[in-house]
Amino acid sequence: MLHVVKRDGRKDSFNSVKITEAIKGAAQEITFNLKESEAIELTQKVIKKIESLGFDYITVEDIQNLVEKTLFENGYHEIGNSYSNYRKERTKIREIKSDLMKAIGRIGVETDRDNANVGNNFSSKLLRIASESNKWHNLATMPKHLAKAHENGDIYYHDLDSYNLTINCLHIPTKEVLERGFNTGYGTINKPKRIESAAELSCILLQSTQNDMFGGQSHPDFDNDLAAFVGPTRAEIRKELEELGLSQDQIDAVIDKKLKRTISQAMQGIVYNLNTMHSRAGSQVPFSSINIGIPNSEDAALICEIFLLEYEKGLGKGEQPIFPNIIFRVKAGVNREPGDPYHYLFKLACRVAAKRMNPTFMNMDADFNKEYFDRGIIPATMGCRTYIISNINGEPGTKGRGNIAPATINLPRLGILAKGDIDKFFELLDNRLALTREALLHRYNVLKNLKVKDLPFVAGQGLLKGSENLQPEDSIEPILRQGTWGIGFIGLAETLTALTGKHHGQDTEARELGLKIISHIRNFTNEMTKKDKLNWSTYATPAEGLSGRFIMQDKKVFGIIEGVTDKDYYTNSYHIPVGFPISIKDKIDIEAPYHKLCNGGHISYLELDDTPSEEVIMDILNYAYKCTNISYLGINFHIRYCKDCGTHLHIGQSKCPKCGSHNLQGVSRVTGYLSLDERFGPGKSAEKADRISHTSKKHNYV
Repeated sequence: MLHVVKRDGRKDSFNSVKITEAIKGAAQEITFNLKESEAIELTQKVIKKIESLGFDYITVEDIQNLVEKTLFENGYHEIGNSYSNYRKERTKIREIKSDLMKAIGRIGVETDRDNANVGNNFSSKLLRIASESNKWHNLATMPKHLAKAHENGDIYYHDLDSYNLTINCLHIPTKEVLERGFNTGYGTINKPKRIESAAELSCILLQSTQNDMFGGQSHPDFDNDLAAFVGPTRAEIRKELEELGLSQDQIDAVIDKKLKRTISQAMQGIVYNLNTMHSRAGSQVPFSSINIGIPNSEDAALICEIFLLEYEKGLGKGEQPIFPNIIFRVKAGVNREPGDPYHYLFKLACRVAAKRMNPTFMNMDADFNKEYFDRGIIPATMGCRTYIISNINGEPGTKGRGNIAPATINLPRLGILAKGDIDKFFELLDNRLALTREALLHRYNVLKNLKVKDLPFVAGQGLLKGSENLQPEDSIEPILRQGTWGIGFIGLAETLTALTGKHHGQDTEARELGLKIISHIRNFTNEMTKKDKLNWSTYATPAEGLSGRFIMQDKKVFGIIEGVTDKDYYTNSYHIPVGFPISIKDKIDIEAPYHKLCNGGHISYLELDDTPSEEVIMDILNYAYKCTNISYLGINFHIRYCKDCGTHLHIGQSKCPKCGSHNLQGVSRVTGYLSLDERFGPGKSAEKADRISHTSKKHNYV
């Protein structure tokens, strides 16, 4: 009794009909008119070959080899080629299926941690399964050398699952969309008449936008945009009070209090909504950022102040809000100095940051920001660090624009391959830059096949610049020319160590080389912007899952190299290694020049031991923004609070000082946004464990 051993090791009885059907199938593939009798005759010849072997069992592969051999020996070359090609394709499919099934099996246990703000519920897992499937599709359909560059860790194509489906992120033209109304697919939402409705709809804008995109979204001028709805609210309140028969003096006495209470409820609603409402098939809350701090009216200042106060309160029990990421923009003459009209807002922002790690801060007096500010164009950024303002294809600015897609170069690998030869390093870097540009241009050509109807909200409702006057069946190509295309990098510190033995926090020459390397990338993106008429940008990649991915691949190839591959992560972008002892002043001084070079996005983090004071935050920012050209700063410390009563804990406290509970929650910053500690991926968890505070003799801070 002959048995067939299948690929998974199971045994089955031999069935000659399967051979006949396979031969007939190969013939049908090439429309070869093969008679039934011919197929049976060929099958009999295969059986004789099997019998001549004298085995009790035979593998599927051996049977297929004998079928192929029999076809060619008997002159059925075309069918033989068809059968052979079919086998090869099936082998590819099995390999893909095997790896995909393994990935799906892992996701079924727990979603991965490439994104620290994705949960572990049904929607998250289902989204990840779909994501893995489309990654395979996109790698299989792109040119082989581009797929190989991603698979072997030379370059990383961010959000590969979205490669053929959508674009990255967007600064929403909030006021403009709210004032004209919009449609999410089920009917028109008219212009709101009161601040409560405007606030709620601003959250809907973030949620609906994220459902069309793979990255984050921002309100780039939140306080000014929402201020447009304060005046009508004030008028509505006045009308209500008049209808109650109150005198003018009575109305004047209570109207401001009632207005502030109304705005407070609206701002509280935003904080609550952005930490509870879900997007992307219910897998996560919107990756939201809100830019504030440069009010152009007293109503805008009121929105800014009350929003900060509501964020400071936290959630229901005082828990730490994760979203939105808040960017407070600092400007001399507006809010930075004690005599400035809105200095009280800057002080409040520092107080809130000292408790909540938010806001982060952006320097409008950095020369590359001031250049636009002085022209009436107010820069903005996102928690993920996307920065966009210049535009080779139209007017500069932020609203309606974002990053289309980034790709990141594995810099440390080039440092390792160069073996200390700086000229060799730049030769390798030029090769990677050209390859990264080619990959992003390929993505451009894939994405331009999308139609407006494929991005029904952001394109169909005109949120994206370039979508003006486009119809549902039109290509989104005009939109692709308005956003940025980011060429990113990771691990400058490890690159410098591989090349010189020291990183830029340790050595002046390494510091100069680091600036030379990133300037080289910036020069390339500048040149390609002119050549391609696309907004190429140099991007300080916010590597999350990537921080561990690249180094794991390099360890397998190069082994453990001290100071380079001897951790579980590469250092984020141009940052000083998180475990290197350095003062805040020195860290600011060293990292500041990279902010100007990285015109696609940048941020620097400053790590403190424990909850700082408002004065410490202000001291740090005053040094940074008065003495250097640094722009975007996040001041980090580890937040822990009691999940039972919301009380915040300090270093050394292992239980809640108020209720005695051990049910504690930790919150830290990862790649710009805040996240719950347990949601960090392996690379970022290792990085977090290595983080030390940046201290010096003066105040232990600056």
